[in-house]
Amino acid sequence: MNLLGALLVAVLIGAVLPLQGLVNARLGAHIGGPVAAAFVSFLVGSAVLGLYLLATRTPVTLQGSFRLPAWIWIGGAFGALYVACFTLLVPRIGAAGMICLAVLGQVTASLLLDQYGVLQTPKPVDAVRIAGALLVLAGVVLVVAPWRAQAQKTPGTADAASADARSAP
Repeated sequence: MNLLGALLVAVLIGAVLPLQGLVNARLGAHIGGPVAAAFVSFLVGSAVLGLYLLATRTPVTLQGSFRLPAWIWIGGAFGALYVACFTLLVPRIGAAGMICLAVLGQVTASLLLDQYGVLQTPKPVDAVRIAGALLVLAGVVLVVAPWRAQAQKTPGTADAASADARSAP
């Protein structure tokens, strides 16, 4: 896959994340909350990945993997925490706000991980990368717009009632 194709796939995958959060939040409202929805999401995702591995005859080699350090298995726990929190917060923050805040956290953490070379060769953080992170922060502030919360319709109106119904667990 060329670079342009890879960038397009990354954008498309990113576009699916807010939909996943909204779907999981709706599921959680019917089956017992965000953790139950995240669990079902991981079950379905695991089944899809398992079918892919079977269809492509991709070998899964676990030989020797149990001698690896314990921390190497934590990726799934991070994913579960991410999906459960996303499912919990999307109804409260909204899909756009949640994605923006998550991206801000990802950019900030990534810059720190790069700077200190956590699990990789260090990649120094320079002024250009910091400026990029500050632009992400500016975008988050504009999308989340916490000052606009008071400007919303007063409770009891049709719009407020429908917003409350959408955000109810």
